Amino acid sequence: MTGKERIRATFNREKVDRNPFWKGNPTHEVEVTLCEHFGIPTGDSVALSEQLGDDFVWLPAGGFWKHPEGKGMFSDIFGKRETLSEGGTYADITLENVDALPWPDPAYIDVDGYIRFIQKANDKGFAVFGGMWSPFFHLVADFFGMEDYFIKMYTEPELVEAVTHKFVDFYLETNRRIFEGCQGKDVLYGFFFGNDFGSQLDTLISPQLFRKFVLPSFKNLVQLAKSYDLKVMLHSCGAISKVIPDLIETGMDALHPLQAKAQGMSAEELVQYKDDIIFVGGVDTQVLLPNGSPEDIIEEVERLKGIFGDGFVISPSHEALQSDVPLENIFALQKAATE
Repeated sequence: MTGKERIRATFNREKVDRNPFWKGNPTHEVEVTLCEHFGIPTGDSVALSEQLGDDFVWLPAGGFWKHPEGKGMFSDIFGKRETLSEGGTYADITLENVDALPWPDPAYIDVDGYIRFIQKANDKGFAVFGGMWSPFFHLVADFFGMEDYFIKMYTEPELVEAVTHKFVDFYLETNRRIFEGCQGKDVLYGFFFGNDFGSQLDTLISPQLFRKFVLPSFKNLVQLAKSYDLKVMLHSCGAISKVIPDLIETGMDALHPLQAKAQGMSAEELVQYKDDIIFVGGVDTQVLLPNGSPEDIIEEVERLKGIFGDGFVISPSHEALQSDVPLENIFALQKAATE
């Protein structure tokens, strides 16, 4: 089976020859080391995926933001921030002035360039997950400063909702343009987007606040992708078990990255949802991949396959293949997943 065929069969709950595999996107340091090892140009992510046996690739569209003056998407909104607690340029905005801020224009997304970019991976037989990363939860936290964001959920809820809508409307429109451009070309298999809303121990905000201020935007983004017949994979690091049923109700298809050491996120605790979602990740990046032996990694992958079954894509419990993972452990993960 090709990677695309294996991913499609897995997401459609059909028979596969083996569990699919995704190495994650390496940090730059790891990418350089791997590319030197295989003798391929640094930056050729598709060639690296071929070498490591990936079944899908994640090719986000954010790099195809082409502002005529070279500005970043939100550079006019945030200015220079030094800490998570520090708000952006307009952190003290009032509700009546939200519309007047210099919000980015979705017209600056180079859809044609992005489609040409993902076509290469599609032609190589990979399933392609992409679209805009759409981290609106992070961005609203950056806008107000994280602590003030959470406080304003109580003190100025209408302001929080208005700012959230501005970020989400931008991502809805940029994604709509991308999905529309991809429609009928069979180049994009799934929409992959992420917002980290869990710590090691719990969600960053209560489930009640999550359902009020975050979940509606998740639903809108999921429904947009579904309207273009795309599979949807949602990313959130951390302990998010309390809201997984809410996420399932949005209609999303897969959950990533299954942070194995976070509270409530072990395979044994997540398997209760195996009939509702595809699991992607779960191979611990906090302890096992950096510190375990190759034999430990092979044993853990076999254990996870035994728990999750066919609806499981073997991958690290982080979207990035981190710099502290030894090369031999990367190859052990590959071997356990693909042989």
